[in-house]
Amino acid sequence: MEAVAFASAASRETDPRRAARAVLEAVEKQLDGGAVDFAMLFLSSGFAREAGAFSSEIRSALSPRVLAGCTAEGVIGEGEEIESSRAVSLIAARLPGAVIESRAFRGDVFREPIADPGAIFEDFRFPDDTRLVVLTADPHTTPMDRLLAAFNDKLLGIPVVGGMASAGPAYGGNVLFSNAELLRGGAVMTVLSGALDVDVLVSQGCRPVGPVFRVSDARDNVILALEDTAPLEELKRLVEELPVDDRELLRNGIFLGRAIDPAKDPLGRGDFLVRGVIGVDPRSGAISVGDRLDRGDVVQFHLRDARTATEDLELVLSPHTLFGAPRGALLFSCNGRGTRLYDHPNGDVSVVERFFPGVSVAGFFCAGEIGPVGGKNFLHGHTAALALFRPGRGRSV
Repeated sequence: MEAVAFASAASRETDPRRAARAVLEAVEKQLDGGAVDFAMLFLSSGFAREAGAFSSEIRSALSPRVLAGCTAEGVIGEGEEIESSRAVSLIAARLPGAVIESRAFRGDVFREPIADPGAIFEDFRFPDDTRLVVLTADPHTTPMDRLLAAFNDKLLGIPVVGGMASAGPAYGGNVLFSNAELLRGGAVMTVLSGALDVDVLVSQGCRPVGPVFRVSDARDNVILALEDTAPLEELKRLVEELPVDDRELLRNGIFLGRAIDPAKDPLGRGDFLVRGVIGVDPRSGAISVGDRLDRGDVVQFHLRDARTATEDLELVLSPHTLFGAPRGALLFSCNGRGTRLYDHPNGDVSVVERFFPGVSVAGFFCAGEIGPVGGKNFLHGHTAALALFRPGRGRSV
């Protein structure tokens, strides 16, 4: 049987023809001929007008069974994260024994509320051996929380990984690739099944601080009491007890993690869905968070900085070195990471390549990242989500 193979390349060429040719020549050389089953193309916003030409060039040269991808604020390729300049990143794969199918959801699909989460997939049959769903979407037309609820309802335990296109700040500013079609809204999913081993990692870049609390009163995203005490009082107490260095990190904001499994003891990194604290009410002592919370939820405050982000990514990568080197990787990083977080370029991709030298990697900077925490798929912020591909008989983590 033909071997699993990945190839990736990125280019900073500012001319679209030269940029397309540069990544194609590099990918074709790495693959050394043979059919391409799956390809993903990521274009920086400066190439959005040429999206159709790029798509046509890639499909003509590689004839992939499935082509997906999107435009973005910045792209990620082998060894580099290219921000704020014209760039293109391409990854292509031969996946013998795997089945790859693609489906586009146009923006008008989401105009009406999703009453039955599973109904959105009524005309698509997911294979029983589905390993992974790769999802790219337009943030201005896609209610991602509701769409992921549909995935969690239909495919509980199957990882969904990807991100929200970030090239345009308003409707119509993003382009999604769905084979020969270009979409200005909606979402594109690629379903991979069969003989493929996939590991999906989510690094939220945070670490817990202070005690664990149980929510004793909440309304929607507003916490009214933690252990029957005003949350703002608990937060003030935490700040007073923090070491000086940690207090400095409060400039990056304070975050709250909600335990995925409140019965787990002890709780640590990876056990929380982390959301930002977005407001406080000095009069009542309530705090508001970027997520809905319920009475009985278990929460803990978190801090984030560049060092913590690196450590967290290293922690989630370390166990996967036991499974051998992956052939390919998709990396979806928040557009608040990169040089906005780190004091050096290539912050996330350099860590990935330090653990897995020579891996073919591509991705983009997202306006929201998609990945599983605690067995359920969520939309994240300030996160790095990563899919690692290995040849195998079919396993997903």
